Amino acid sequence: MKNVVEALDYDKARQIIISFIREYVERAGARGVVVGLSGGVDSTVAAALAVEALGSGRVLGLIMPSAFTPKEDVDDAVKVGERLGIATRLIDIQPVADAFAKAIPDFAPGERLAFGNLLPRIRMAMLYYYANKGNLLVLGTSDRSELLLGYFTKYGDGGSDLIPIGSMYKLQVRELARRLGFGWVAQKASSPRLWHGHTAEGELGAPYEVIDEVLYAVFDLKTPLEEVRRRFGEVADLVIARVRRNLHKLQPPPAPDLSPARRDV
Repeated sequence: MKNVVEALDYDKARQIIISFIREYVERAGARGVVVGLSGGVDSTVAAALAVEALGSGRVLGLIMPSAFTPKEDVDDAVKVGERLGIATRLIDIQPVADAFAKAIPDFAPGERLAFGNLLPRIRMAMLYYYANKGNLLVLGTSDRSELLLGYFTKYGDGGSDLIPIGSMYKLQVRELARRLGFGWVAQKASSPRLWHGHTAEGELGAPYEVIDEVLYAVFDLKTPLEEVRRRFGEVADLVIARVRRNLHKLQPPPAPDLSPARRDV
């Protein structure tokens, strides 16, 4: 039985994604794309594929550190931009975050999740400013693992116009990064950096090596949940619970049905 990494034809996937980006941008009549470069594997791979699809001159990278962003992440993001030959802008978003904190009457410093989620929403606003200014589309950087888990900020890093790696699991993105020559990025621990010491796997409660296998078993192999639970134990329950809890993030906001049939009820 193939594992999640072996299940993907990387050459074919690469060409499909490149065609997808090119056709989507052309259909939208956009000049290119703008992408947030974090120095992590997802944004690196998304940006690299966009360059293959559109050329380096049509991809803009925004590097948007906060007080929680380690210097090495900024350095890695700059290095990625240089290797891809794309224009980049370095924008410190901490002053904006501080302004939010000052402006909110009931701001509570101890509510790290509430404040932490402001950061990707600020980044989203920055991305769309440049998108509107330059007739660009915002290139999303979420992978399939994050989307299924709901492990992204609604209207933050979840806000974009297209998600080129949204059908690839985290482990597959890491493998593609190695094949694209970014192995040094693939080795880094994933982290949204929403507070000091924040790591994705620390918050999720399990490594992606296990999480992805659970997701792959459930969504691709269609393995019965009881069998998945027997194989993966508590991690299966953790993953399934998170998927169910965050399903709303993948759906448009609901509205009541006011059709004639409903009004007669």
